[in-house]
Amino acid sequence: MKYYHPLLLTPGPTPVPEQILHATQSPMVGHRSSDFEAIAEEAFRALKPIFGAQNDVMILTSSGTSSLEASMLNLANPDDEIVVIVSGAFGNRFKQIAETYYNNVHIFEVEWGKAVNVPDFIDFLKSLNTNITAVYSQYCETSTAVLHPVSELGHALKAYDDTIYFVVDGVSCIGAVDVDLQRDAIDVLISGSQKAIMLPPGLAFVAYNDRAKQRFSEVTTPRFYLDLNKYLKSQSENSTPFTPNVSLFRGVNAYAKLVEEEGFNNVVARHYAIRDSLREALKALELDLLVKDEHASPTVTAFTPKTKDELNFIKNELKNRFAITIAGGQGHLKGEILRIGHMGQISPFDILQVVSALEILLTEFRNESYVGKAITKYMEVVKAYV
Repeated sequence: MKYYHPLLLTPGPTPVPEQILHATQSPMVGHRSSDFEAIAEEAFRALKPIFGAQNDVMILTSSGTSSLEASMLNLANPDDEIVVIVSGAFGNRFKQIAETYYNNVHIFEVEWGKAVNVPDFIDFLKSLNTNITAVYSQYCETSTAVLHPVSELGHALKAYDDTIYFVVDGVSCIGAVDVDLQRDAIDVLISGSQKAIMLPPGLAFVAYNDRAKQRFSEVTTPRFYLDLNKYLKSQSENSTPFTPNVSLFRGVNAYAKLVEEEGFNNVVARHYAIRDSLREALKALELDLLVKDEHASPTVTAFTPKTKDELNFIKNELKNRFAITIAGGQGHLKGEILRIGHMGQISPFDILQVVSALEILLTEFRNESYVGKAITKYMEVVKAYV
């Protein structure tokens, strides 16, 4: 059977809405013109409610990883002590960046698939018996589908030592969660364009409070393209220090209009409704979930098939027969789990497609009928939302 509309359900890149695609294909304008200044001014301001920021959000023309690197180079001096929470592949990326530039890097390891235990982490900080400049954590660890309790962590961190900068990587969840820098005690919050913000890849975002902004101007660590002071200066003039991706800036503004139409609270509620519905469906298919309910991400769900043969069958047949693309595991979870992304312009009925396809595939593979079992559980949850 031919499927004319492939369904991309990886945890990034995500499907790009037509309105955003249309905006990105508008005629080019000069990036040092008043035309672009108007586009940029709107984009910097439009992202503020998404990030829960009081200041305009910086936009870098680069991948999300650049914002991870920038958040270190602009906050920590070469001899400073920093702490990185590692609970998966992207926490490990933070670690790799830190160890490239700094000698005094402390790692708090969290078992993959689990969220950081805040009291244990504070005890870890105490055990270091040194002055810590900054703590770095994921919000959603994409590789495991864990959502860390960043607000609890931020407040505990400030209660322990309010001079520490708290930096959060929100690449795979900003745009789908209710976050507020001041409320959640976050100093710097970073993200990328190709996840819940549902743009093509190519932009990175940096939200910051006034305290972090002051720190950017004091740090002596060498940097050039990722010197956030350059971006702040240009941003005050509705511009960028280097050639921007003009088309994606337009996409930011189109994205903001879509969010305004739906209502950001509704956007967040939709993501959580899909998460809860999908998890119940997977349980009905006797597929083990990697993450406990209380720490499950609203943007990606990880599950464990019964065998590696079953895993390969599911992933390959979803793609080959149903034109549905999901993701495998990363790091030591490669070949162990599958991940379904459900962020951006994804409706509950989009996810119903993968649920029904899984029913068919597992009925075939296990020689036991699952038809209707997962769909029923899914709809029982989602009906409260629609």
